[in-house]
Amino acid sequence: MNLAIVGAGASGAAAAYHLRRTDWNVTVFEKSRGVCGRAATRRKHGCTYDHGANYVKSGSDRVDRLLTETLPTDGLADIEAPVWTFGADGKIGPGEDRDEHKWTYEAGITQLAKRLFAETDAEIRFETRVGRLDCDGTIWRLHDTDGEALGAFDAVLLTPPAPQTADLLAASSWDDARLDELHDAVDAVPFRTIYTVVLNYDFELDHPWYALLDTDREHEVGWVAREELKPGHVPDGQSLLIAQMSPAWSVERYDDPSEEVKADAARLVADLLDDERLADPEWTDRQGWRYALPDDGGDAETLRTAEEAGLYVAGDWTAGEGRVHRAVETGLDAAERIADFE
Repeated sequence: MNLAIVGAGASGAAAAYHLRRTDWNVTVFEKSRGVCGRAATRRKHGCTYDHGANYVKSGSDRVDRLLTETLPTDGLADIEAPVWTFGADGKIGPGEDRDEHKWTYEAGITQLAKRLFAETDAEIRFETRVGRLDCDGTIWRLHDTDGEALGAFDAVLLTPPAPQTADLLAASSWDDARLDELHDAVDAVPFRTIYTVVLNYDFELDHPWYALLDTDREHEVGWVAREELKPGHVPDGQSLLIAQMSPAWSVERYDDPSEEVKADAARLVADLLDDERLADPEWTDRQGWRYALPDDGGDAETLRTAEEAGLYVAGDWTAGEGRVHRAVETGLDAAERIADFE
């Protein structure tokens, strides 16, 4: 039996991992050059930084055990400093740090997907964007965005963000009402756009918190995290901030020149932390996440409407919560059902 997984993010990696001891032959199609999707890691000027998802929340016993007992634990780290909060007025204070553990890796959060895939025999085809699915009733045929055939499969698992999954379904061909039903359910899932700005400084910051969260969702800055508190990420004597801007600000500035956007974001962070030095970073980086976080989930029953025909979906958006552990859970859950597919 042959399975195609579209997307090498946390959910796709978890699904491949769960199926590693079954008779399924797994092929993963990934549009980028790396794994783990929005749980992304970069390296620059001696720094390692996670510019999408910042850590894996301890919100699932199953995922906790996977990270701390099943997969290799070398380089696994727990961020001990708490998350504080602020509001529209910019006033910072201790928050309710509900994340008992904040798991990460010295080599970056992408290690999660890398370690999951390393346990499998799955073939990963990078820089391959799936543009269309065709189904003749029993076999699913995949094509890239240029129309080139990618292979025939008994089942398909779609894991991209809901808007991209909806676009793929809209371009697909299957003479069955379930295709439209599934598309409409996926297309209804709302997503937030977030612009991430990375700010490096050649001095150390002294704060009692690891990150700040805007609980009012009205400030221009939505989240600021200190990457230097992750072991092995930032050289001694430096600071590196991950600033994730609010959805409204991100949408407004998304297509503006990146240098202008980064400079304006640095000034907003400096104002928030009341530290003028932060307006002049040593170096910067950026990433626009057009489909960053789901604001809701799709109807669970409808999202499974095509599974009898071998078409599955997974991802944090199917759970309605933009968390890495949710993505992993949905991948594991989908793989359990795929394992029983006949």
